[in-house]
Amino acid sequence: MLRTAEPPAVHTSFSIDETGPVWLSVDRVCSSAERLLGWRRYGAAFLLGLLSSLALPPAFVFPVLWVTVPLMVWILNGVKRRRQAFFATWWFGFGLYVASLYWISHALLIFSDRLWWMVPFAALGLPAFLALFPALAGLFSFLARPGPARIFAFAGAWILAEWLRGHVLTGFPWNLLGHAWTGTEALSQAAAWIGVYGLSGLVALSAVLPALAAAPGPAKPPVRRRYAALILALSVPACVTLAGAARLSDAPQVGIADTPGVGLRLVQANIPQREKWKRDLRADNFLLHLDLSARDRPDWVTHIIWPETAAAFFLEEDLPARQAAAQIVPPGGHLITGAPRRIRDPFTLHNGIVMLDDGGGVAQTYDKAHLVPFGEYMPFRSILGIDKIAAGSVDYSPGPGPRTVTLPGLPSFSPLVCYEVIFPGAVVSGTDPRPDWLLNLTNDAWYGKTAGPHQHLTMARIRAVEEGLPLVRATNTGITAAFDAYGREIGRLPLEEAGVLDLRLPRPLPPTLYARIGDLGFAAILIWLAGMAVWFHRLPTRVD
Repeated sequence: MLRTAEPPAVHTSFSIDETGPVWLSVDRVCSSAERLLGWRRYGAAFLLGLLSSLALPPAFVFPVLWVTVPLMVWILNGVKRRRQAFFATWWFGFGLYVASLYWISHALLIFSDRLWWMVPFAALGLPAFLALFPALAGLFSFLARPGPARIFAFAGAWILAEWLRGHVLTGFPWNLLGHAWTGTEALSQAAAWIGVYGLSGLVALSAVLPALAAAPGPAKPPVRRRYAALILALSVPACVTLAGAARLSDAPQVGIADTPGVGLRLVQANIPQREKWKRDLRADNFLLHLDLSARDRPDWVTHIIWPETAAAFFLEEDLPARQAAAQIVPPGGHLITGAPRRIRDPFTLHNGIVMLDDGGGVAQTYDKAHLVPFGEYMPFRSILGIDKIAAGSVDYSPGPGPRTVTLPGLPSFSPLVCYEVIFPGAVVSGTDPRPDWLLNLTNDAWYGKTAGPHQHLTMARIRAVEEGLPLVRATNTGITAAFDAYGREIGRLPLEEAGVLDLRLPRPLPPTLYARIGDLGFAAILIWLAGMAVWFHRLPTRVD
């Protein structure tokens, strides 16, 4: 009887449920991170924080978070005590802020003969303090069971700590996780719905999801879950990008929707900080601004804008200076400039904005409300016994807060001096009519050619997206720039170059969702992350 030979069995090296060599390597890295002890654990956390700074402006290498954040979560999975969780994430935050805020020391070196001794406090002390917020996030996430519960708890605790950092002790919402996605126009558009804090929530969610793709010990996640974790991590920024691109597809081209009859000239005189306040140079610096304001100016320019303290004297009280300034103001227009202001009875000193008409008269003024601690006023002056970093020994006093300013021939605007522009949801008045644009006068000469001016510019730009309002930014040494209501750049002047930027003012959009509901979108993301952590924590069996 003839028999047909059976085909030989085919052995494959791949199965959807099989753990391949790549996943074995990932699991080994996860296990190694969890087994770290003592200084190795804290040193690894510090290095991960340093690397995470690459995700922030000006680098915007946000994919690095898909490596550093899961590794940090796996390190937390290996801690046994609350204080270990606290210090592990403190070291992570310390590395992140040491690397991303190094430029603050540059401000002190401007006057190194007087403030050199404060450099270690700025370079290390401030990051050490700010790292307390990530440390609290680590402490809170330790309450959740290792695995998915702790992964989602870490993301939620981190963004809650960021929100607290933006509000506690006057707040410092600089280099939030959400800024990692503000390097592209499409990714930035989500801020119009949920603000930068909500954007931080999406970044945190995307960053922690790869941690679900590995687990220590013999019980390994199914391959399906591994791939699902990675796909979900990628899908979060992909969906945000698609939504942002759809929003931009309905937007008019840059330069199409301008306000008729309004032209602005922004002046960047590029005066070094060491020369800005010298008495023998103040007149020359003022004349330089006048010259740049008038030189080769198009006839469609109607208003002139100078940066923060461009007039480094009491301009309101100097009639000859105001008369000289009137000569360069277009007919029917205004000069808007930063200048110190003082009120004599009772005496207070203000970092202000003075608005002059074409006759040299003072049309309006504004006083900065959100002052920089140590820079513009000295906390605990009676204890520390030292003056503020900025020029002069008298502390600045705060103004009443954001307000809408109206000048003839110019759409209403919200003036913001320097630091005030970094605060989400706090750049327009809650009681005045909604302005048509945002004006930010600043002086970043303190920070030279460092990451500081680029980070400051990024935060100013995202305010335009959040509020749906154009933003115009005039600086002393750069980066002078303007953005439309979608955060799209209209033009800029580079760092440490003197020049002018002439532009037509874009029109505002209707109030964005974020302008109407504030941080409710952020709160919804936070509640969802907390709910996921609680759900996984209460599962009867360990998932990972």
